[in-house]
Amino acid sequence: MFLTIKNIPKVSWSSKEPLNLRPKFSTFTFLCLGLTLFGVGEGLLLVSFTGASPWSVLAQGISNYIDLSIGTITFLISVFVIALWVFLNQKPGIGTVLNAIIIAAMIDVCLKYISTPETFGLKIILAIFAVIITGLGSGIYLIANLGPGPRDGLMTGIQKKTNLPIAFVRAFLEITVVSIGWYLGGTVGVGTLLFAFGIGPCVAFGLYIVDKISTKK
Repeated sequence: MFLTIKNIPKVSWSSKEPLNLRPKFSTFTFLCLGLTLFGVGEGLLLVSFTGASPWSVLAQGISNYIDLSIGTITFLISVFVIALWVFLNQKPGIGTVLNAIIIAAMIDVCLKYISTPETFGLKIILAIFAVIITGLGSGIYLIANLGPGPRDGLMTGIQKKTNLPIAFVRAFLEITVVSIGWYLGGTVGVGTLLFAFGIGPCVAFGLYIVDKISTKK
């Protein structure tokens, strides 16, 4: 079962080393694809107006006190989270840097060019799709093994320290973050709950699917 996955799979296009500064073209391509899908998922959830993802709720909450865009605050949060890695023996790679840049950019692109559905039902469908696409994107770029993004590095670092399932660790982080964001005044809605409780299983499912359809090392 994909919900019991504890390790990131290795496939033919996975980098042998997360700190590889000269990855294969296929590895770099899959990394960017995964990060783009992740960012689109985050952006689509905001567009759905059903509630932001937990980390975006945190960014919204902080924006109530700091006059910066959600994208900029998201980037700054990423930098702060990377700083926490020192306690988890995690090291940033190319994927870590591109994560902070690409995801923030894709959120702004979605907000600018994609319209919000008119009916509540379509908004919920968009929110569900957003969570799934975020999980799939996460699975792709994590398997690329060029360094996890700030939030996923936190997730995998805690998983290694605790040996708990990835799905459980991710869900715990998302629920904690959304609680802080809500306290600061961020918007919480049905989409937020879908993301908080669904992203863990979706990331695990993304890892499972990408592992199954890719050539193993």
